[in-house]
Amino acid sequence: MKTFSLEIVAIERVAYSGPCESLVIPATDGEFGIMAGHEPAVVAVIAGELRYTVEGETTILAVGDGFIEVTEKAVHVMVDFAERADEIDMIRAQAAADRAKDRIKARSDARTTAHAEAALARAIARLRVGGKNAIH
Repeated sequence: MKTFSLEIVAIERVAYSGPCESLVIPATDGEFGIMAGHEPAVVAVIAGELRYTVEGETTILAVGDGFIEVTEKAVHVMVDFAERADEIDMIRAQAAADRAKDRIKARSDARTTAHAEAALARAIARLRVGGKNAIH
């Protein structure tokens, strides 16, 4: 299968850099898939589950907001965070989700609510990906 160069960069580290067969990212209007030969594009990434396949093996990451740039030769993913299931502290993620839900229910100003909704999206992404580790 044809490959392309993939680099997944989070604020604190490079989560992956190397060949890739396929990539699926969470985008504002649903999942966005990329394979070798994809047309150039820039796409917004939202907090959620990113999947990439190398040599037939799929890796799942929880990612934060950011964007991807698809060029003829490479795909660059830049996100707030990128964590594998085994890196996620499920207790901490659940506590973050609970705090965010409480702030949303408090219905304070629009800015606080928007921050709480973003925090909830990040926590849900971590819980979904971290929960997959518990299943296997």
